[in-house]
Order: sequence, then structure tokens, then C-alpha cells
Amino acid sequence: MGVKPDDKASDVRLLDRIRSNPTGRLALKIGIGVLGALVVALGIVLIPFPGPGWAIVILGLAIWSVEFHWAKRLLDFTKRHVLSWTHWIGRQSLLMRAVIGLVGMIFVAAVVYFAVRFSLGIDLVQVGRDFLAKH
Repeated sequence: MGVKPDDKASDVRLLDRIRSNPTGRLALKIGIGVLGALVVALGIVLIPFPGPGWAIVILGLAIWSVEFHWAKRLLDFTKRHVLSWTHWIGRQSLLMRAVIGLVGMIFVAAVVYFAVRFSLGIDLVQVGRDFLAKH
């Protein structure tokens, strides 16, 4: 059940009809702006944690790009750089990819540690030491 070309064309026609009057245009801009902001904010909050934080930020940019040209340019820029990074990683040796992966995991672990430490006041290293001392 893919999207048929007629479905995409009808979506564009619907947006054009909404944009055809000043109230619709303003409502669409506000709606897209608010929805995109909520999705981007959620993605930014989720970036430090394992999971799709960056993908959610990019989804928010895609939502904004429906109505805002600057978001479309930023989304295109992001896609280009993610694609070039992915191709560059793919050309590296297995050892280099392992080192990059290890550095990435250390970075994510540090971000999670400091996020939990400063937002919740929990020292995960101390919690781990206490746990190991008990067992």
C-alpha cells in the first residue's frame, strides 16, 4: 500500500487551496510551525539517550519544510551531510569503523551520564559501585 502519485498531487492541491486565502495561509503556517517545533523539541530532548533522537529532529525539519523555505534548505543540507558521512564511514576499514563506533558509544555514555547527573542528581558511577559492592 504505497502512496500513489494521485495521492501526493491531491495533498499538494489541498495545501494550495488552504494557502489560497489569508486566513488559511496563516493557520497553516502557525499549525506547521507549532507541530514542527514540538517534534524538533522532542527530538532534541531525546538526542542524549539511545534511540531515534536525531531522526525525530529531522522529522521535525521535514514538517517545517512543508511551509518554510529555510527549513527545506536546512533539511537538504542535513540529508547531504548525513549521506556523505554514511558513505565515508562505509569506505573506512573495519578497524576504523570499530574505533569510530567506540568513540561514539563513549560520547553517548558521557552524555547520558551527565544528563542524569545534572538533571536527576544521580551519580550512575556511584550507583554502579554500590551495586557491585553489595553483590
